[in-house]
Parts: sequence; C-alpha cells; structure tokens
Amino acid sequence: MALAPFFDKAALAASHILQSFNFETFSSLLNSHIVGVSFDDSAVSSPEGKITLELAVNLLARLYPRIDIITQGSKSQNFKSQMSQLALDINPNIEIGMNPSEVDVCLVVGDKKARTSGQNFYIGSTGWIVRVSSHEPVGSGVTNNPFGASAAACFGAANIFRMLFKDYLPFGEPDDSFVLSMLNYETEIDQLANPTFLPINIGETHLIGVGAIGNGAIWTLARTQLISGNLHLIDNECVELSNNQRYILTSTSSIGIPKVILAAEKLGSSQLQVFPHQQRWGEYLRDRENWYLPQVAVALDSAIDRCAVQASLPHWITNAWTQPIDLGISRHDFIGDQACLICLYLPENLQKGEDQVIAEAIGMPEALMEVRELLYFGKPVGQDFITRIATAQNIPAEPLMRFADQPLHHFYTNAVCGGIVLSLGGDYHNSSRAEVPMAFQSALAGIMLVAEVVAHAGGLKPAPQPATTKIDLLRPLGKYLNIPAQKHKSGFCICQDPDYISAYKKKYLNNTN
Repeated sequence: MALAPFFDKAALAASHILQSFNFETFSSLLNSHIVGVSFDDSAVSSPEGKITLELAVNLLARLYPRIDIITQGSKSQNFKSQMSQLALDINPNIEIGMNPSEVDVCLVVGDKKARTSGQNFYIGSTGWIVRVSSHEPVGSGVTNNPFGASAAACFGAANIFRMLFKDYLPFGEPDDSFVLSMLNYETEIDQLANPTFLPINIGETHLIGVGAIGNGAIWTLARTQLISGNLHLIDNECVELSNNQRYILTSTSSIGIPKVILAAEKLGSSQLQVFPHQQRWGEYLRDRENWYLPQVAVALDSAIDRCAVQASLPHWITNAWTQPIDLGISRHDFIGDQACLICLYLPENLQKGEDQVIAEAIGMPEALMEVRELLYFGKPVGQDFITRIATAQNIPAEPLMRFADQPLHHFYTNAVCGGIVLSLGGDYHNSSRAEVPMAFQSALAGIMLVAEVVAHAGGLKPAPQPATTKIDLLRPLGKYLNIPAQKHKSGFCICQDPDYISAYKKKYLNNTN
C-alpha cells in the first residue's frame, strides 16, 4: 500500500504506547482506514486556520497512508493543491483522495460542518487559545499568533490516533470538547490568558537540540513576523530518513542536511537573526568563550545532556520533553525554591551506561565488552557481528548487512532505534534506550517550548506558574496541567550548592551586560 519510507520508525514509536502491539496488525489497521482533513473558505481566509491546516496535514502524512482532503468553497479548493503537495513531499507513496463518504475520521477547520459520515473533530484557535469539539465547528482566528493554531493541529491529530487505536490504549477515548490557553495552560473560560500578540524581541536565545521537539519550535517560529532577536541553534547531527517520522520541518529532500542548517533555512523569512552551530553544547561553549547565557531552550533527548546545560548556569531555562505518560515543559530560574533543571533529572538509582543499553537492545548482553570496544574505537560493526545480532533477535541478517561497514552507534541509531529490527520481527521491548514519540507529541512539546520563550521574553504571563506543565495526548485533556516541582529532596543538587549559587549571582545579579 502507501506506507511511508520511514514507516519502520513510526511502528517503533507506536509499539511503545499501544498495548498488545503487533507490527502486521498495526500496518493493516492503518491501511484499512482513511483519515480526512476538511476545510472551508473561512479557514483559508484566516491566518490561524491556514497554520492549523498546514500542520494537521503535515502530521497526518507522517503516519497515515491514505488521506482525503475535502474542501467547501472556491478558495479552499485552491488551497487543496498546496496541502496535497505537502503530503506528497513528506510521503511520496501516500494516497490522496477527496471523497467524504470514504472517510472514517476527519479533522475539520473552519465554520462549516463536515460532509463526512465518520467521526469529525472540529479544531481551531483564537490567538493563544486552542479550541476542540467533537460536535460543532469552532472557527479560526485572524491574528498572527501561531501558538493556539499550531497546538490545535496536534490535539486534532492526537484525537484521530486515539479514535483509530482506542482498543489498544487504556484511556483512548477522544476529547468531547475543550478550550485551552497555550500561555497559562488553564482550561476554564474565565481563566484563559489571551493577550494581544504584539512584536516581541526574544533577545539572545539558545535552542539546544534541533531534533523532533526543536523542529516543532522552529516550525512555529517560522509562522509569524512578530518575533525578533538573536537565535542560536545548537545541534551536531544531520537529518536521516528515520527522522522524517516526526521531524515536521523535514521532507524527502531533507535527508543528509545538518539539522541546524535546515532549521535556519526555514526561518529565512522571519525577523530573527539565526546563528546555526553544528556542534555539541560543550563544543559550542568552548568556542564561544563568553558563558553569559540570558535565555536557553532545551530540546535534548537525555538526562545527562540536560544536566550539562544546567551546569553551565544559564540565567533562565525552559525545557521540553516527551515520554509515554506525558509531554511537557519546565521553567527554571536556578535561584528560589522551585526545581532547577538538574533537580528534575537527578537519578534515583544507578543508571545503565550506553554500552550496556546497546548490548541489551541488540539482544546480546553477554557481548558487553565487545560492544564497549566497538563504541570506544568507532570500528565498523562487521558482517560477523551483524550475523550474531540477527541470530539473537531471530531475524534475517541480510537486510542489516548494509550497516556492516558502519560504526556500532550508527547501526544502533538507524537499525534498532530506526525500527528496522522491529519490522523484521525483532524484540521491540529492547529496541530503544529512549521512548520514541509520535509526531503529534513531539510537535506539541516544541510548540510549548517556544511559547514559553516568547512569553518569558515578553513578560506575558498573567501570574507566576509552577515549575512544570504536563499534557498527556493519549487520553482526554486533563483539567490541572500546571504542577509544582521543588528542589531535589537530597540537597545534593548544584542549585543547593553555595559555590554554584555564588557563581550564578556573580554572573547575572552583579553583571551589567
């Protein structure tokens, strides 16, 4: 059928969240359903509506092999060709139709009810506010604020996923209806923060990590001319095929491009001055020399990397994450009673090293010393070692032999974490050190991350918020999303160390920069 070239990675992501996962069943269910996107002239006449539509199609095309794009009106008909091309750029194999009677579940943007016979989810926004309803149109605003509009697409895509896979999710029922402010994360009508979106200068800001979450942040920033400032992008990697599963900046033409270069290109028409750095954070700091870091947004995968960012003592940090039980953001001032970034990631128990993680993931824990040596010297995996991995996983070796002349870390990232081992019948329970999120989860985390940067720089928060905000897209939206987090109870974190506190105060509180 029309499954994407990176479908193995999509299946791996689903395997972490769906109960009783089976690769063939998952593929069959996707191939047997058609998802739709329906919109009218009011949607394409609205800046917010067009943002919602563009991201909705972007997200759906990364998973579903069959999409119907349904229009109501002459303006919407003209926009349909753009959305069809967007879907094809992401998945060249995708099947695109426009028959409402065939659609099983549909996202609807605009003022009109959909003509489909399946389940409809109406999504829209008004500035900072997301609107979702399973009953009636919610419309789209006319502002240049991209945050509510982008987030609406993520909530819509999440509801389609839960609707189709509800039998494999413990709390998979769809949302009935809700409103949510992406500024203060309140859901009660009288508490929704929605100030007028005016030009904001974010000063000197660092975005560390331009992976899936970073893609969500950049995608959103690129859709407004009202944000200016100096944005540093730090990431040492290039785009690989498996990244297309959830990197919403990417298409089939993005493979091989450094992530920071791709992101900088996408921001080319914005008001931001963008500085791409194809480096790790430590390498960037070494070359920068000046460690005065006013505002840092963290979109990294590992706890140890996050702790390293906090140890460099930025003035203010916001951090985004995805995991099976939730996604979210955190806010950190270092001084005060709220948790710093390290407080959230201090290990409670002894953690496994990368060598042990990989040895277990490939099904060969007894080969720990060999794995350690391969990682240390960066030597090619070799055909013999791949044959042993295939035997341990009870899968054919031939499809993996193209990695024989690559280092073990490359094999692990692309064959194991990329979902190839899973697609061949391997054990998905040990297939990845970190849980692989779905595209709508990563995108929403990125939107939340950059919304926090803009809100902090512009002083937009109506009141101080707790350290964390958490959202679970695999169940209906909760009511209380803001959750306090105190400093680590052990007292061993650097934010409770007099020397680090003194260094922080000397750097910022006594600094005239």
